[in-house]
Amino acid sequence: MLERVNDEKNGDKEDISTSVQELVALLKTLKDLEKQEVEYQSSCEVQYSGLQAEITALEQDIADETSGTNLVERVDRSISDSEEKLYLAKMELASVLREVVSLKRKIDSFPVQSELIQYERRFSDLNALIQEKHRQTRNCYATYNALLEIKELMLKEISLLNSINSQFRDAIASPAGQMKLIDSMEGILKGTQQRLRKAELDIQKEQKSCDAIKERYAAAVSKQRQFHSLLKTFQDKDTDYGELRHSSL
Repeated sequence: MLERVNDEKNGDKEDISTSVQELVALLKTLKDLEKQEVEYQSSCEVQYSGLQAEITALEQDIADETSGTNLVERVDRSISDSEEKLYLAKMELASVLREVVSLKRKIDSFPVQSELIQYERRFSDLNALIQEKHRQTRNCYATYNALLEIKELMLKEISLLNSINSQFRDAIASPAGQMKLIDSMEGILKGTQQRLRKAELDIQKEQKSCDAIKERYAAAVSKQRQFHSLLKTFQDKDTDYGELRHSSL
């Protein structure tokens, strides 16, 4: 029973403590509100006094003709200043707009991505055409040089045959002439063999050059395929990005 009474007393004390705390908080809030009310009233009184002073000054200016003239002058001056500021602002805005238009023109002067891709394709086609013309020109020069060399060899052979034909009968008439003819033929044979070896070396050199050109061509074709693959991937990604950006807008 005693414990129950003590519990009830403790409960009453807790309720009283809570009520006291709430009351203290309310009193504090009330004081703050009263303080704010006083400050607000003071502010209103100050504003009211200021407005009354302005009204009195305006009434006095209106009542006084000279002051009215000064008021009109001040108003005109204020309007003039405002118009000047507006004019300067318009001039500044026009200058900014001109700069914007100039920048837009400069931006428009640069080709866009699709135009760059088109230019690149056109230059690639033009480069391929130039390479083909260059190859044909080199083949023509090579054919001309080969035919010119064949012509020179044929002229030398004709000259040699004519020389042999003119000297053959006189050469075989005596042993000395025969030996001279044999020496001459051996010299011709050696010269022919030297030219043959030189021609074979030239053929080997041209073959090596041809093999090197074939290797470079194969590497170029591989790079071209890789380039077209990367270009197609880039175009697909660019298209996807454009669609995604358009859908997000």
